[in-house]
Amino acid sequence: MLLADIILVIHFIFVLFVVGSLPLIWIGAWMRLDFIRNRRFRFAHISAILFVVVESLIGIVCPLTLLEDQLRGTETGGSFIQRWLHRILFYDVPEWLLAGIYVLFALLVVITFRLVPPHPRKSL
Repeated sequence: MLLADIILVIHFIFVLFVVGSLPLIWIGAWMRLDFIRNRRFRFAHISAILFVVVESLIGIVCPLTLLEDQLRGTETGGSFIQRWLHRILFYDVPEWLLAGIYVLFALLVVITFRLVPPHPRKSL
């Protein structure tokens, strides 16, 4: 049960990174903060949302969700962490609606990537 809770927290952190980084980039661009142009950060962000979009469009269940479900088995109830993070992360809406939201969000990330590009790679 503890391992399943750890996976759920990791999943929550991943979602927080994907969703929270976009407004962070916008605010950072507005405030002229240099860290938002870090290439690793920006490529990790765009890769993360594109991974979510691809898995939703081809109908693959998130690996973190699968792992958590396998670790929990058919157990009901769950811990405090499980109950609250599940309420935050998982909604009962049609898959096509979620896929559409993911695609629109990814478009925002790609547009932001173009408008506020990361620093160019340094030449040796």
